[in-house]
Amino acid sequence: MDTTHPAAPVNTPPTADRRPGDGAAIDIRGLTWTPLGRRRPILDGIDLHVEPGERILIAGASGAGKSTLLRALAGVVDTVDPGTLTGTVTIDDDPTRAGDGRVGLLVQDPADARVAGTIGRDVAFGLENLGIPRTDIHPRIAAALAAVDIRYGPGHATSALSGGEAQRVALAGIIALRPRVILLDEPTSMLDDDSARAVRDAVVAAADEAGATLIVVEHRLTGWVDVVDRLVVLGADGRIIADGPVRRTLDEQTGELLTAGLWVPGAPAPEALALPEELCTPWPGVRVSAGQTLVTAEDVRVVHRPRRGLRVIRRAEPDVTALDGVDLTLTAGRAAALRGTSGAGKSTLLGVLTGIDRPTGGQVRADAAWADGAPSELHRWDSAQLAARVGWVPQRAELTITSTRSVRDCLLSTPHALGRDVSDAGAAARRIDATLDVLGLARAASRHPYRLSGGELRRLAVAGALVHGPTLVAFDEPTVGQDRHTWAVVAGLVSSARTAGCAVVASTHDDLLTGLADDVHHLTRGRLRPRPAGPGSGGTR
Repeated sequence: MDTTHPAAPVNTPPTADRRPGDGAAIDIRGLTWTPLGRRRPILDGIDLHVEPGERILIAGASGAGKSTLLRALAGVVDTVDPGTLTGTVTIDDDPTRAGDGRVGLLVQDPADARVAGTIGRDVAFGLENLGIPRTDIHPRIAAALAAVDIRYGPGHATSALSGGEAQRVALAGIIALRPRVILLDEPTSMLDDDSARAVRDAVVAAADEAGATLIVVEHRLTGWVDVVDRLVVLGADGRIIADGPVRRTLDEQTGELLTAGLWVPGAPAPEALALPEELCTPWPGVRVSAGQTLVTAEDVRVVHRPRRGLRVIRRAEPDVTALDGVDLTLTAGRAAALRGTSGAGKSTLLGVLTGIDRPTGGQVRADAAWADGAPSELHRWDSAQLAARVGWVPQRAELTITSTRSVRDCLLSTPHALGRDVSDAGAAARRIDATLDVLGLARAASRHPYRLSGGELRRLAVAGALVHGPTLVAFDEPTVGQDRHTWAVVAGLVSSARTAGCAVVASTHDDLLTGLADDVHHLTRGRLRPRPAGPGSGGTR
């Protein structure tokens, strides 16, 4: 255990007007976690005491160990990844452990929390494991889903949920458990402004009702600073660099927090970093001209139909219309932003615009010159035709992992499949190394991709969408999980792709990223309407 540095200051503000005794006390002493294969620990000598019913916001730069700290509190850090764990974590003086019914953990990626085919069974899973009487389970499910504003029936397929909806269903599963400690890892990262506000209200109400101890990890502090008692900040070295009452910490350590990459409320917004166009220049062989229309979508409809077969909950679920009569064009040298509430159809639209998904009705056609012999309908392109022309960042960044050997190998796979020279002396390898460097991933190049943090993994997905030189790039929430510094780099790459002549389209709730777009389109229940580009086009962050 590392004892060469002083313990972080312990701050235990009063928690008046809470229900004492219902929440649990947490005590962390000398917590150090070093994953297998890493020389430096992710968490280094963490000391932290949390009073019963206290509400804490944990912040820090991307990759600082925030999610790891939550997993340690839940007793699962060494069950997910191999490594060396020292120090102690206790809840009411008892060591924390996996499956501890006192603790509810919402993980960063809601897909990782999905355990059942319907939302009712998904929320019921934890209750059944705790032995809650069946007569109590259904009322708890209904109340939890209502609290997070999920209006589908319990038989609705979890596979048909948007990323934001899946995030809210996962939170409903935590609320239904009524744990004494609620741990939330970026619970509003994929939500629009109204949905994020509703989720915060639901979290506060659940904590109030149970008197639970609440610990939230977030990059963006706005919204949470008004509902927590205390701010704890992790530095890049895995140690606590700030710990105190929220307002005092923000006022007294503003400069230090901005340097650490925090989104401090009221601070000037960061600007997209100016980056070399060469990082995003289309690869020779698939050239386009500025102003050339690459993709035309006409009267596009997408209908999700519930899976047929055995139903545990026998309730008919209607078809869900994800897109309804959408018309849109994507143009070389222009960037389009897709806005809308969670579940409005943004990710579905990205899927059909890139040829990854097939529309139920209407057409998505490629420009003949751009297609260069490929079928006119994008969904008929094979993987090689898509890879040569299209770059894609999915909402679930881990879907882009194409190698389990290393981060760098993930980026080599597409250029290699396209027949590019991927030797160390080749242009593809040089471009990959330069992209890793600007994204702050050069030191992680030899690391296993699943050892990356959520923010690092999303930056890897952004790199993977660009390094092979596509002419159309689609980003689904590219800035989720980024601190101020890494946001500037990701936004810079999005902007550089447009400047380099690519057609760019991004689904986002990020006002700052939307401000970089030439065209803004707003989706409401699958229908599209244009909006003026620039800041203030609606959404959050």
